[in-house]
Amino acid sequence: MTPPDRLRLLLSKPEFIVMPAVWDGLTAKLAANAGFQTAFLSGSCVSAGRLGGPDLDLFSFGEVFNSFNMVREVAPETLVLADGDHGHGNAMNVQRTVRNYGRAGAAAILIEDKITPRPLTAAGKPCLPREEARMKIRAAVEAAKDSRILILARTDCRPTQGIDEAATRIEMFVEEGADILLLDSPADDKEVGRAIEAAGGRPSLVVLNPGMPRATPTQVEAAKLGFKIGAYPTALLSPAIAGIKAGLEALVNGDLQSKDALDPTDLRQVLGYSDYESEAKRFRQSTE
Repeated sequence: MTPPDRLRLLLSKPEFIVMPAVWDGLTAKLAANAGFQTAFLSGSCVSAGRLGGPDLDLFSFGEVFNSFNMVREVAPETLVLADGDHGHGNAMNVQRTVRNYGRAGAAAILIEDKITPRPLTAAGKPCLPREEARMKIRAAVEAAKDSRILILARTDCRPTQGIDEAATRIEMFVEEGADILLLDSPADDKEVGRAIEAAGGRPSLVVLNPGMPRATPTQVEAAKLGFKIGAYPTALLSPAIAGIKAGLEALVNGDLQSKDALDPTDLRQVLGYSDYESEAKRFRQSTE
């Protein structure tokens, strides 16, 4: 069964799907070892990991696609939702982006309606005109036919154009054949309800980060609101940064490592030294 079909099967089950965000081989391996069947290749995490910077459309298609291949190599059974952002250009770029991820084994890809290139400010998320956004999702759905990769259509227009326009766009994306829907930055549960209703029974994803303007729901609360998938962009990134900072502080203080660091045996186990040794034995030349 292909990754897209496996994700379709998972979506047909009643459980809420938790997608930790990953950005490289190590995070993908840790998530898989923890038992997660799915993961979100988050653009914000890729930007942090590769550029040490914010999620402001600074990386290229090639960079994030390389990160996807790192994830896929280490955790081939993980069902990955790839962050396609704005498709890295116009509708033709969207098609190339979707086809590449589909061929490479992604289960789903996110395409959003933000304007590219981004205006020279970190504030706001200006969006495409409605009909141009429609064409991008139409292009994505068409490009997905061969691989059957699922298309997650996201609208970011709610803060600037209101919930009515956002709900209209979600309905439009459903008409175009999007498989999963995402309303960015809902103001309250009422707006969430509008978005879920506009999705017309198709699954909706919610981004669950702390520090958002509205209270971040728990997994149970998100499921009760009608969401099917929860993506967690900072759940691994934030503690990873905290751990690195703690390690650096320990060195500044003259210590060998921070108090929360793994002991050497656990570190080697996580990194797979014993697995390598077991595999390598098969190829050693006999000395007898």
